[in-house]
Amino acid sequence: MSLWKTIRGYIWWTYPRGGLHYDVMVTLILLFIFLSPLWINFNDKPAERTPHQTGVVVIPDGQSGFIYRIEAAAVKGASDAEMRDSFLSVIEPIAGEVQVTRYEPVLDTSGRTIAYRVWVERR
Repeated sequence: MSLWKTIRGYIWWTYPRGGLHYDVMVTLILLFIFLSPLWINFNDKPAERTPHQTGVVVIPDGQSGFIYRIEAAAVKGASDAEMRDSFLSVIEPIAGEVQVTRYEPVLDTSGRTIAYRVWVERR
C-alpha cells in the first residue's frame, strides 16, 4: 500500500519542494532530458540545405556589375537562348532579377569547357 501511495505521489506531483521525493522526481526528469537522446532517435536534426548544387563564384567587374563564374555542369542547353536561361536559373536566386549581357566559356588545358564567365546587369 505504501508503494502505491509513493507512486501516486510521483504521478500527481504531490510532494513538497525540497523534500527527498521531490528531488528524486526532478533528478529523474533531468536524467531523461539529458540521457534519452543517447538511446532514442527523435529525428530532430536540421535538414541539410545546399543553396546551390553548383559552384558559383562572384567577382566584381571593376565597374558597376559582377561577373559570375558558373561550373559547366550546371549549364543545360545548346542554343544561346537555352544557355542564357540556364545562367539565369543559377544566378537569379543569388543576385535577384538580372539580365545576361554576355558570357564566355572557360577552357581547361585540353580545350574542354569547365565553366562559364557570365556578365550581368540589374534590370
